[in-house]
Amino acid sequence: MSKMETDLVKTRRSAQIANEIHAGLVARGEPERAKQQQAYMKSEMPFAGVTAPEVRKFCRAVYKENPPTDRTEWLTTADLIWRNARFREERHAAIELLAIPRWQKEWLHPDCLSQLHYMIQSGAWWDYVDALAINHVGPLLRDYEEEIKPILRNWITDPDLWVRRSAILAQLKFKTQTDLDFLHDAIQGSISDDNFFARKAIGWVLREYSRTDPDWVISYVKKYKDNLSGLSVREGLRLVKKTSTSPA
Repeated sequence: MSKMETDLVKTRRSAQIANEIHAGLVARGEPERAKQQQAYMKSEMPFAGVTAPEVRKFCRAVYKENPPTDRTEWLTTADLIWRNARFREERHAAIELLAIPRWQKEWLHPDCLSQLHYMIQSGAWWDYVDALAINHVGPLLRDYEEEIKPILRNWITDPDLWVRRSAILAQLKFKTQTDLDFLHDAIQGSISDDNFFARKAIGWVLREYSRTDPDWVISYVKKYKDNLSGLSVREGLRLVKKTSTSPA
């Protein structure tokens, strides 16, 4: 079989998997739940009406039954599911495919960042963006720091809120491996943004890092209290015990 024929077969497989994901989610959906989900998420894209655990369980079963044969098929399948999605859960299914550990470990490379960037910008809502930033962009930053960090530094000042939020949240799980200079700069890039999702991201990342180094968080908030929103301060200090050095 020629390379062209092989690629065609893989593309057809990807399309079949995308169709199976769509049909399976529709079959499992509950219309009343779908209405409630769409209202809660304030989403223009409709829901099928499937709970998050059900989406994950169903998708993982499909991917186990139809594993991608290589990295190209892995990325192509996720891309087809994402771009052709008619229900919001389908895009979560695409994110789930890219998050399966054995494939992510082998196939998540720096050149995936452009696809993740596209998903972040086109998804443009917290449920998609946070999963992509924390579970996909984060591992890339951890494993390919020299290649990824300069790109994410450009994200810090990007006009797109969701790209900037991704830069803020990329280190959320890093704990003692957190690059404090990058964390500082990522927050600074959105510190003047009055959008709720920028302020919430700043508070969230400060709160999580306070589990590792509360003194750094207290010092940071004290230094920038006049610039930080009240929401960011409250969230950032939520886990910090009140001390004489607290800026509260």
